[in-house]
Amino acid sequence: MLRVLKAGFYTTVQDSGRFHYRNKGVPVSGVMDEMSVFKINSLLENNESAAVLEITMTGPTLIFEEETYMALGGAKMSATLNNLPIKNYKVYEINVGDILSFGRLEKGFRAYLGVKDGFTTKEVLGSKSFYKPITKANRLADNDMVPFEVQKLFRPKISEIKVSSFLDDSVLEVGKGPEFDMLNDKQLEGIFSKTFTVAHENNRMAYQLTETIETHSISMLTSATIPGTVQLTPAGKLMVLMKDGQTTGGYPRVIQLTDKAICILAQKKGGDSISFKLL
Repeated sequence: MLRVLKAGFYTTVQDSGRFHYRNKGVPVSGVMDEMSVFKINSLLENNESAAVLEITMTGPTLIFEEETYMALGGAKMSATLNNLPIKNYKVYEINVGDILSFGRLEKGFRAYLGVKDGFTTKEVLGSKSFYKPITKANRLADNDMVPFEVQKLFRPKISEIKVSSFLDDSVLEVGKGPEFDMLNDKQLEGIFSKTFTVAHENNRMAYQLTETIETHSISMLTSATIPGTVQLTPAGKLMVLMKDGQTTGGYPRVIQLTDKAICILAQKKGGDSISFKLL
């Protein structure tokens, strides 16, 4: 069991996501940065869908009330274990009473905490991922308890890996969206020649971009969307749907982020710059 002493800005339980319910309006949810979480779960020899904590911007203070093994990944948040600095992508043996805390955000935006065999919170519609419309919890709060199975005998085959960080990457590779061919030359030039700024209106549902491109008057029926879909509003604003994004939308779906691009964008905060590259 893990007890939350101080919740931080926005900490949630997430796994690989909630599937087969999009036709009922339920988004996929799940971790925003799949690449970092895959590495953590691999280090801990977990199933790739094992649940982790997703920690946004400001980290929590946590106390372990049972033994386990843990690893961190994603953003660099000046993490300490019992006040001693620790690294990302390294397995640490945890004893009862150990305290994990986070300091200044150094790079990136979302960090991840994994434990051996993952967190064992309740599944709703096949997933442990927090999503308030269908789960009781929206985020962790002070004094919340997060369960996991006690691990004493685990000995990791690999205790640490060196990761080629993508936290500084800013180019998002994209494919053509269903309405891509409706764009004119000026709109295409705007999308692929500009550097865009992540607006402060960004969260697990969508990232808005500050700069705009040429306006449009394209009319279309509400159609299916998925994480990474980039919609273009009539005012020329680009919105990137993320893991908690709606399942349908009425704006043109002009480009589609790759899985890696979603991970890169998930590590950006308001004021950061990105650009698009068509595959």
